Amino acid sequence: MSMSMQQAAVPDRAENRQVAGAVIASCLGWALDLFDLFVLLYVAPVVGRLFFPSQHAMLSLAAVYASFAVTLLMRPLGSALFGSYADRKGRKGAMILAVVGVGVSTAAFGLLPTVAQVGLLAPVLFILLRLVQGVFVGGVVASTHTIGTESVSPRYRGAVSGLVGGGGAGIGALLASLVYMAMSHLFPGDQFDVWGWRCMFFTGLISSVLGLFIFNRLEESPLWKKVAAEKAAKAEQARREKAVAVQRSPLRTLFAGEYRAVLLVNLLLTIGGGSGYYLTSGYLPTFLKVVNQAPSGIAADILMACSVAVIVVALAIGHLSTFIGRKRTFLLVGIVQVFGLPALYMSLQNAQTPMQIGVYAVLLASLGCASFAPILIFLNERFPTAIRATGTGLSWNIGFAIGGMMPTFVSLVASTPAELPSTLAIFAGVISVLFVIGACIIPETLGRLDEPRPGADR
Repeated sequence: MSMSMQQAAVPDRAENRQVAGAVIASCLGWALDLFDLFVLLYVAPVVGRLFFPSQHAMLSLAAVYASFAVTLLMRPLGSALFGSYADRKGRKGAMILAVVGVGVSTAAFGLLPTVAQVGLLAPVLFILLRLVQGVFVGGVVASTHTIGTESVSPRYRGAVSGLVGGGGAGIGALLASLVYMAMSHLFPGDQFDVWGWRCMFFTGLISSVLGLFIFNRLEESPLWKKVAAEKAAKAEQARREKAVAVQRSPLRTLFAGEYRAVLLVNLLLTIGGGSGYYLTSGYLPTFLKVVNQAPSGIAADILMACSVAVIVVALAIGHLSTFIGRKRTFLLVGIVQVFGLPALYMSLQNAQTPMQIGVYAVLLASLGCASFAPILIFLNERFPTAIRATGTGLSWNIGFAIGGMMPTFVSLVASTPAELPSTLAIFAGVISVLFVIGACIIPETLGRLDEPRPGADR
C-alpha cells in the first residue's frame, strides 16, 4: 500500500469509529433511560402497595401508572430545556447532563420512606421525585435522538432510527428484566417487598456511570458542527461589519410559522406510537402478573424474549422505511395494528401454557414497537439541523407523554383484572386508527435530513 493510500485510510477509520460511537451512544443513552423507567413498571404492584395502598387493587395500580404518567408529562419541559441547549451548544454536553440526572434520580427512589413509615408524605415525595426524573428523561430524548441519525450515511438512517427508538427501548427493557430476575432470586417472597424493589432502583446508578464513560469520548455530529461553523462565520462577519447578529432561539423558531404546524401534525404519529408502545411493552409486566398469573421467573423469561424480539423488529421496520419510504411504512404497520393488537390481547388472555403465553406476548410487544421504529428518523427529517434536537424532542415527548397516560386510563376503566384484556383491546384499536389517520396526513420525508431549509437560523 502506498503512503498516500495509508494516509487516506487513517481518516476513514477515524470517521468510522466516530460514526459507530455516535450510534452506540444514541442507542445506549436511550436504552439506559428506558431501563430506569422500566424498573418502575416491573415493581408496579409492590410500589402500589407501599406508596399508594388501597382496598381496590386496580385503583392502587392506577395510582402507580399515574405516577409514571407524571414523569412523561414533565418530559416536554426537559426537551425544551435540553433540546435548546443541544441545538445551541452541542449534543454531547446535553446527553451527559441528562443521562447522569436520570440515573441519580432513579437511584434516589430506593431511599424513599413508605406510607407505613411516614404516612402521606411518602407518595408526595415519590411524585416530586418523578417530576424531577421526567425533566431529565425529556433531555435524553432531545439529545440522543439526533446525534446518531445525523452521523450515519443516508442508507442506514432508517435502521439507526429503529435501533435507537425501538432497539434502545428493547435493550433497556432487557436490562430491567435481567435485574428483575436477579433481584427476585436474591430477595425471594416477602423479602422483595422489603429490599428487592429498593435495590432495583439503586441500579439506576449504573446508567450514570456508563453515561459518563461513553459520552465523554463522543464527538459532535458532523451536521451540527457544520451548522455551528456557519453560525460562527456569520457572527464574525457581522462583527467585522459592526452589525449585530440576531439569532432566534430554537424554541422561538419552532413555535413560529411553518414549524408550529409541523409540530402539531407530528403529534398524530407520536401519540399513536407512544400509546401503542406503553399499552403493549409497558403494560406487559402487569398483564402477565395480574391476568396470566405467571410466576416471577417465567414472567422475567418472557419479558426478556419480548425485549430481544423488539430489538430485531424495530431494526427491521426502521430499515424497511429506507426502501419503501416513511409514509408507506407507517401506513402498513398502522393497518396491521388496528386488527392485530386487539386479537393478540384476547389470545394472550386465553393462553394456558408458558409457551403459548410467551408466543403471544412476543408478538404483542413486537407489533406494538413496530409503529414507532421509523418515527425517530421521520422527526429528524421534519426539522433543519439548527432546531432538530428541540423539534424532535418536543414532538416525541409530547406525543409519548399523552401515550404514557393510556395505561392509567386502562387501569381506571377496567374494574377488575378480568376486564383488562378487552379494555386494552379497545384502547389499542382506537389508538391505531388515530395512527393511521396521521400516516395519511403526513408528507414523505425520506432523504430530507441534509436539505438546507431557510429560516431556521434566524
